[in-house]
Amino acid sequence: MSITTFTEAFQKDNDPQDFQDYLAKAFSANILREELCNPDSHFYFVHHNDKLVGYFKLNFNSAQTDIKLKDTVELERIYVVKAHQGKKIGAAILSKVKGMVSNTQKSFLWLGVWEHNVNAIKFYKKHGFYQFGTHPYFIGKDEQTDWLMRFDLVNFNSQ
Repeated sequence: MSITTFTEAFQKDNDPQDFQDYLAKAFSANILREELCNPDSHFYFVHHNDKLVGYFKLNFNSAQTDIKLKDTVELERIYVVKAHQGKKIGAAILSKVKGMVSNTQKSFLWLGVWEHNVNAIKFYKKHGFYQFGTHPYFIGKDEQTDWLMRFDLVNFNSQ
């Protein structure tokens, strides 16, 4: 699922060798096993009509890739297979995530999104996220820039 959804989303926009190097490193069996065994990383799988169509990953505490504050939660991955995009599954996932983390006493939910992924940026903005920084993201040797976007839970929790 990780390789399939990441490939569908980004393969066409990257150098083939850099992309293959990234997949081999980021989604190796050892890396995925470490992530799945980390008590501060939580994976959730999304089904539609009994078919696996996506997944998301939440990171808490030191499992966060960048911010690593105790009062934040990272939505590191949120992917829906291409054949099921446009069915509001992503919006349902975000709604579910906001509900899940609203009860955790965290101040904000954050994520990184590639600066050239215009549709994803529009999607996150539509759902209340805003940019608060950037960080480098490497696909192989290619240094790219991710926008750091956040959703403030303080206002959400008071609703």
